[in-house]
Amino acid sequence: MAELVTIFGGSGFVGKQVVRALAKQGWRIRVAVRKPTVAYDLKPAGDVGQIQVVRCDVRKEADIDRALEGASAVINLVGILYQSGGQSFDALHRQASTTIAQKAAALGIKRFVQMSAIGADANSSSKYAASKGQAEAAVLKAIPTATIARPSVIFGPQDGFFTSLAYQTKMFPFMPSIGGGKTKFQPVFVGDVAQAFAAIMSSDAHFGKTYELGGPKVYSFNDVVKYVGQEVMAPKPLIYMPFFVASAIGIGGDLMAAFGLPPLVTTDQVLLLQKDNVVGAQATGLKALGVAPTAVESVVPGYLWRFRKNGQFAVAVG
Repeated sequence: MAELVTIFGGSGFVGKQVVRALAKQGWRIRVAVRKPTVAYDLKPAGDVGQIQVVRCDVRKEADIDRALEGASAVINLVGILYQSGGQSFDALHRQASTTIAQKAAALGIKRFVQMSAIGADANSSSKYAASKGQAEAAVLKAIPTATIARPSVIFGPQDGFFTSLAYQTKMFPFMPSIGGGKTKFQPVFVGDVAQAFAAIMSSDAHFGKTYELGGPKVYSFNDVVKYVGQEVMAPKPLIYMPFFVASAIGIGGDLMAAFGLPPLVTTDQVLLLQKDNVVGAQATGLKALGVAPTAVESVVPGYLWRFRKNGQFAVAVG
């Protein structure tokens, strides 16, 4: 019988791609999610009975215990981009990761993959980056053989990066060049991230290692904004916005998030924007996992066309 992997957070943007990639490898998969109704569409991604969906609130130990029953491997993808209501970075990143890893260790599980992020640092001034760094440390303390995956910003249909910028480009008469727009990103395709996880799961050679996942090209913030403007055929002028002004706007975003509304930007995200989000010079990445990185230009136009005035029938002038 094929081994069972429990994937916490398997119904999300990245999770659904990871589930499909592992199903192709023949794993039996238990998708542990807070809202099972958003994950039932994953069952047809595998053979009959190969993919199971269970309810799991990672803030409840009993739920985690049930999700881990019979599992020989774990992937933890649980994460949020901003805090809202009872969902805090500390609770969902550090605390949940710690509990999952400790319980997995008690069951003798050695194959554990933790989704982190480039820039994760337990001592960061950003609560997001700090909680990710603390989660890494807690997981490795419980399971030294765990593998850490740190992607840069992830793109693909329904992403929260290019899609969000496209909405803003269509909404506002100009776009902010936050801090001068020099912050660098190395966007990585969600399909490549899923393949990286599948590669990590396929061999013990990845035990205890950390991988930083980035695409083939580095962009500045201004580059990304300009590119999105061109793709949606609504280029907007860039207006310089100092970080302190963006932080002031972020306070409003914090309040929106507190009331359950998606913010344009939060104060914590402004802190993140003050550091480059690229693969380190000495880091091990997609190449070591046998994954060829996919270019932004080969994927993004396929889902940003809907923001054009005439949709997919719009023709660029000039």
